[in-house]
Amino acid sequence: MEALADAAREWAGHDPDPATAAALQALAADPGAADELADAFAGNLQFGTAGLRAAMGPGPNRMNRVVVRRAAAGVAAHLLALAAGQPASAQIHDAGPPSQPEPAYRPRAVVGFDARHNSADFARETAAIFTAAGIETFLLPAPLPTPVLAYAVRALECEAGIMVTASHNPAQDNGYKVYLGGRAVALEARGVQIVAPHDAQIAAQIETAANTPGFGDTSGIAMAQDGWTVPGPELLEGYKQAVASLADATAFPARELRIVHTSMHGVGNDTALDVLRSAGFTDIHAVDQQAQPDPEFPTVAFPNPEEHGAMDMAFALAQEVGADIVLANDPDADRVAVGVLDPVDGQWHQLHGDQVGALLGAHLVARGGRAQLAAPQAGAGPDAVPVFANSIVSSRLLAKIAEAAGYPHVRTLTGFKWISRVPGLAYGYEEALGYCVAPDLVRDKDGISAALLVAEMAAALKTVDRTLLDVLDDLALAHGLHASTQVSIRVEDPAGIRDMMAGLRGQPPAALNGSAVTKFTDLSEGSPDLPATDGLAYLSEDGTRVIVRPSGTEPKLKCYLEVVVPVSGPEHLAGAQEEAQAALAAVVHDMKAALGLEDH
Repeated sequence: MEALADAAREWAGHDPDPATAAALQALAADPGAADELADAFAGNLQFGTAGLRAAMGPGPNRMNRVVVRRAAAGVAAHLLALAAGQPASAQIHDAGPPSQPEPAYRPRAVVGFDARHNSADFARETAAIFTAAGIETFLLPAPLPTPVLAYAVRALECEAGIMVTASHNPAQDNGYKVYLGGRAVALEARGVQIVAPHDAQIAAQIETAANTPGFGDTSGIAMAQDGWTVPGPELLEGYKQAVASLADATAFPARELRIVHTSMHGVGNDTALDVLRSAGFTDIHAVDQQAQPDPEFPTVAFPNPEEHGAMDMAFALAQEVGADIVLANDPDADRVAVGVLDPVDGQWHQLHGDQVGALLGAHLVARGGRAQLAAPQAGAGPDAVPVFANSIVSSRLLAKIAEAAGYPHVRTLTGFKWISRVPGLAYGYEEALGYCVAPDLVRDKDGISAALLVAEMAAALKTVDRTLLDVLDDLALAHGLHASTQVSIRVEDPAGIRDMMAGLRGQPPAALNGSAVTKFTDLSEGSPDLPATDGLAYLSEDGTRVIVRPSGTEPKLKCYLEVVVPVSGPEHLAGAQEEAQAALAAVVHDMKAALGLEDH
């Protein structure tokens, strides 16, 4: 405790934030705070392909101004090294610009932020550090959705984009997401989140910036007082107009649709509603209690549309106003959840992410394979065949939809850092409510453009007395009923995840729902189609599939389950649904048993 207290007092002496400095001084004086201090000083917060994400608070293992300053210095150094054409082995130097060789160009960067606690401060200090390093920097004018930042990377021809957000994490968290673009990367990677080796190279630069005699000292990181540019309203208007123009009023003119929308106390409300209205959808009812940004997220226990109960207020409003559909963006609006009324029980239900992924795929097929009515993806010819893609943990149904339409389909590792890189991509998704429907505009998941296309599809169906559920039935009849679910095991100690993965590698399940496992793939070994990743895949004789992987952003082990039930005719749909749910329950039981968690 004495050593921890000394470290805390030293860090507090350098901390530029009076609030976290005072908190550290109080902890250092509290004999009962040993565990909290030990966790806060357990090491430097690790930077990876997802950037940084952690609880806010003092110390090197939390999100705070010291950690963010170091991250900004690391990214700046990496951008300058890329501009100078230095090899990866040479990209470790002090926190300032490298003296040799001179950069071949002046990098440009754009910084955005959401409405969480400290997001604006973290963004402004990032802009100040970039500017001082000689990077031409743009700072977005207000808390805005992540898709707007991703759009800005390309629209402003930037080499990098920084988004300060923790997306759908709890209120105490914040994060730091990095995109590369412009002259720094190849054409297909422009505007996409980072992958290796950029993550390790940035992490090395951050370590260099953190290696100071004084613990927590950032005085050597230069910060400009001004000199960055705040874009005018034309940037946001450009995004909104471009997304609204995705709606095809000629082929799908219907706009009679009553929509309930919630932004989960995040930053998506105004932008999403402006887009929907510009596209002709005017019968919109926002959940007022959740419409304005609030970093405390007071009406939801967890601001994630996937969480049970998170959409209850939206469903209640939908019932009250007689809505046709519910659209829910997560707090940074890069994801969207869809709610529908089930005519069987008269209740509102959230569609699974895989169901929405399949619906959007079917709708894009009906539109000729892509959302954009103008030129196809940059670098592709006018007759380029649309390419569909989804992550390995998402449903196999999209591949069948693509095959039936004559389109190529690609499986990728989890995350839009992989999906968005697929050459010729016209549409990509993953089951965690992320959809990329217009890669030329936003090479990342975008919950606003996806919501618009869902509304367009639902409105067209309404004119012929059909719903999204009817289309799901059509897809089941054509390709088999694909049903999926997920089991997430949250742990306190990351070692628990390593132990469970090791156990599954050593003793994989022999059967899933009574069907023998015929194929076991250790994804950590890699393949010609997929880079190596920490994951395990099981396929049984009847086509049941399970993929197990650690979460990239939370202390969780995730199991992704999918069963496929053939459907011989409309009269068998109900029975197939029951069979699929029973099969999923059995597979859940089998996987928990394999993990030693029967009672979890």
